[in-house]
Amino acid sequence: MSRNERPVLLIVEDDLGLQRQLRWAYEGYDIVVASDRAQALDAVRAHEPAVVTLDLGLPPDPDGVTEGFATLRDILAMKPDTKVIVASGHGARESALQAIADGAWDFYAKPIDIDALGMIVSRAFHVHALEAENRRLAARIDAGGFGGLISASPEMAVV
Repeated sequence: MSRNERPVLLIVEDDLGLQRQLRWAYEGYDIVVASDRAQALDAVRAHEPAVVTLDLGLPPDPDGVTEGFATLRDILAMKPDTKVIVASGHGARESALQAIADGAWDFYAKPIDIDALGMIVSRAFHVHALEAENRRLAARIDAGGFGGLISASPEMAVV
């Protein structure tokens, strides 16, 4: 991502009012919105967001969590490095434990506090960037991209 590009945040939420509120609150990001699992997976393929906020109560089961958990698993199967922040008001403690066990990066209980969720989103983008940089540097080391400074020279091989 260049310095002029804004990070992509995917918001998976079926409540249109909450979608608008979140879009307005996070204007520092390139916001992509999805209302159901199919739209969310299409958005992940098209935009490759680093961070996703995911409501567990999605159609066709908006009063349950099965569709949300299926969406979480599908997103992480496609892009395991995605930071998925799960939000739900459905049995918050049980849902939180299950979401983390299924690979969610964090959990937030509804009702949503925009400022608190904003801090979680910001931290998720920061951690994602650090992990990407770590992978890039590790690949350079593996490819000998440091000009033989690290363990490639005969002198260092002796050490």
